[in-house]
Amino acid sequence: MESKSHFWLLATFFLTTAPLAEAQQPKKVPRIGYVINRSGPMQFDEAFRRGLRELGYVEGQNITVDYRWGEGKEERLPDMMAEIVRLKPDVVVTAGTPAVLAAKNATRTVPIVMANSPDAVRDGLVTSLAHPGGNITGMSIFVPELTGKRLELLKETVSKLSRVGTIWNTANPGNAPLLTDTEVAARELGLVLQSVGVRNSDDLDGAFVTMARSKAETLNVLSDGFMVTNRTVVTGLALKNRLPSIYPSDVYVDAGGLMSYGASLPATYHRAAYYVDKILKGAKPAELPVEQPMKFELVINLKTANQIGLTIPGWTLMKADRVIK
Repeated sequence: MESKSHFWLLATFFLTTAPLAEAQQPKKVPRIGYVINRSGPMQFDEAFRRGLRELGYVEGQNITVDYRWGEGKEERLPDMMAEIVRLKPDVVVTAGTPAVLAAKNATRTVPIVMANSPDAVRDGLVTSLAHPGGNITGMSIFVPELTGKRLELLKETVSKLSRVGTIWNTANPGNAPLLTDTEVAARELGLVLQSVGVRNSDDLDGAFVTMARSKAETLNVLSDGFMVTNRTVVTGLALKNRLPSIYPSDVYVDAGGLMSYGASLPATYHRAAYYVDKILKGAKPAELPVEQPMKFELVINLKTANQIGLTIPGWTLMKADRVIK
């Protein structure tokens, strides 16, 4: 009888302690690879982190985020993506055509979330917005539809405008079709487009010299990680050459540029956290439709306008979402 009671005591012990041991096993903390091709954190990245916090994720507690910054140098992206993939992340978050392409080439299995991409379908990143297919989803900011609007804003701001200078990063494969869109929009508005391609920061001074020789009256910038990284140089050269300038993002206006019009990038980065959450909870990227932004902003820097001797028309100012005085 005693041996039987010992048996049942032992059995009871193992049955009651097994669930406890299971409960004490540490849960796997999700790992996010975060690869952005510019020089370090900005308000966009804080918007992404805020989105994670709102969804209950706290870095260092129940989620790990490995940050990598490309410094605006496309040639660094393949190695950075390969390094991130070796860390076995649950999701990779990135932005811009070169970085998303690098992520796509690095893995066909790890889910990839685009915090933004100019035209994800045309750039071959996804099959369609509604049905992305593959392992990529996120935000596509459909820049082509906004290009003409930026040129319209320049035309209504600068009287008798005829020649627009445009600088763009030739190392970014997503920029060539955007330049074509810009050329089409310029012709429709009766403007002559003077485009100047650059590949590194050393080319920027020469680009402005070229535009001055061609008598460009305003500046339009095709934005990407390289341009954002060099935004202070670009806006400074525009100011030095007294060129009214327009950009796709307000980070340039905050750095001294004249105007910006485009999707709110903090909003798209914030939305990227939603995709991360869905994927961590079991959703497949192929089944999560690519979204387009709902919020667009016109930002004007009146301090810069005064410095270059330009009066912004009242009807343009009335449309602005934010004015820097």
